[in-house]
Amino acid sequence: MSSRLANLSILVVDDDEDIRAGMTLALRSEGADVIQAADGNEAVALWRSHEPPVIVLDMMLPKRSGFLVLEELRETATPPIVVMVTANEGRRHEQYARTLGVHAYLTKPIPLESLISVIERLAASP
Repeated sequence: MSSRLANLSILVVDDDEDIRAGMTLALRSEGADVIQAADGNEAVALWRSHEPPVIVLDMMLPKRSGFLVLEELRETATPPIVVMVTANEGRRHEQYARTLGVHAYLTKPIPLESLISVIERLAASP
């Protein structure tokens, strides 16, 4: 079994169940421990209770947008690595996400191998 993401805890946040399931399966196949959330409020609650070091965060979410989740996470003592995923191709949104501290910004549809590689690279960085 491959272990590129062995023992890495990742919170996957997306309101689309199929996308969330696909990402979860791919990340688990690489050894990650994956927690899932379907909306922004659930994402913040799960992050607070589990504090995973990596979050894959959709921008457009019910109850609390990915941007509002980011704003809250960056106020914490040890903010997680955040990979924002979105179907929105606007540069303005990407720029705003970067000002909020995202580590990577990926546009859907995202090849799962690309997502895994980005997370692997970011998790290995000091």
